[in-house]
Amino acid sequence: MKIYQVGGMVRDKLLGYPSQDQDWVVVGVTPEEMLALGYTQVGRDFPVFLHPTTHEAYALARTERKTKPGYTGFTVYAAPDVTLEEDLQRRDLTINAMAEDPDGHLIDPFNGLADLRAGILRHVSPAFVEDPVRILRVARFAARFGFQVAAATVALMVEMVNNGEVDALVPERVWQETVRALGEPQPQQFFTVLRNCGALARIFPEIDRLFGVPQPPQYHPEIDTGAHVMLCLQQARQMTDDTQVIFAVLTHDLGKGTTPSEEWPKHIDHEQRGAELIELLCQRYRVPHQYHDLAVLVARYHTRCHRVTELRTATLLDTLHHLDAFRRPQRLEQFLLACEADFRGRLGYAEQPYPQADYFRRAFAVASQVEVATLLAEGFKGIKIKEELQRRRLHALNQLKNLSTNSSLTSIS
Repeated sequence: MKIYQVGGMVRDKLLGYPSQDQDWVVVGVTPEEMLALGYTQVGRDFPVFLHPTTHEAYALARTERKTKPGYTGFTVYAAPDVTLEEDLQRRDLTINAMAEDPDGHLIDPFNGLADLRAGILRHVSPAFVEDPVRILRVARFAARFGFQVAAATVALMVEMVNNGEVDALVPERVWQETVRALGEPQPQQFFTVLRNCGALARIFPEIDRLFGVPQPPQYHPEIDTGAHVMLCLQQARQMTDDTQVIFAVLTHDLGKGTTPSEEWPKHIDHEQRGAELIELLCQRYRVPHQYHDLAVLVARYHTRCHRVTELRTATLLDTLHHLDAFRRPQRLEQFLLACEADFRGRLGYAEQPYPQADYFRRAFAVASQVEVATLLAEGFKGIKIKEELQRRRLHALNQLKNLSTNSSLTSIS
């Protein structure tokens, strides 16, 4: 019986990163022997055991053979005669196919350390094509490490897309990998890698359609809408690790992929269409409601934020109500972060100030000073409370607008 650290645990140690993975492989032992040592079996598809003291997972060395389409169509063989190298060979990337023995010696049969040092994501074997989840994983590792995907690996990913393997991905797994990628240091790389192999058009056609769609001449036409969204993602991740905000940034311009650019000045056309596309995307991948809700709000109202000083006070107050800001001020902050990321996702805008967000915050602050408790104390009742609350908040916002000297705010869409 021999026990090895493997996979992400070894990779992250070599990179000097703290590792969330605790991957152990056991060679030369049967399930019965593991049980006799006090381990508890938890794996159904292949033998995985929990350590009796640490409760970390220990998997028996195994091989896998593809038996049918999809990422669940595998036959697993786990037995004492399976070697460590055979176990490592079934893994996706060379940087994930290294092991370390109890003495700290590196076992690297597929040159993963060289690829790690060179910043390359490379498949271990041609069996890479058997599991479509690997496309998502490669894209996510690109978002995490900023590594380049080897040309031969891209070719295999293209093959997987063309032969329909990617269509076997289940919604839950697509969302799981996507939301993890949104929290990585370079989330835009996730979508870039998917696009380079053709998977983006199959998995997220709404996003893929944005590439090639021109920006209006006044908004830096040297990049198209898809490139703009990728820049927005990069800015959003630098500003926050809130994946709800980053998802809203990803989807804020979906309507532009199906709305002729000459209609964009009408705003409502592409913004309403964008909200409808977000609804469909979230249904398809069973996206949690908090992600869906914020994304729809950002798609519908981000232009109002950019043009906040041009809004009528009634429209500004209406926007605060739609955002549910008075009950959920944290959502307002999420909304403003997404709008700022959209503003900064343009060439030359990354370091520009965005005073619109501060104006929106001031507007919320002055409107919030009008409280229902005050109206109740003054004797207002029933529908009169709502009417007087609206009147006083509008009055407060009008005063703010009259006092404001922020007439030079940059308007964009």
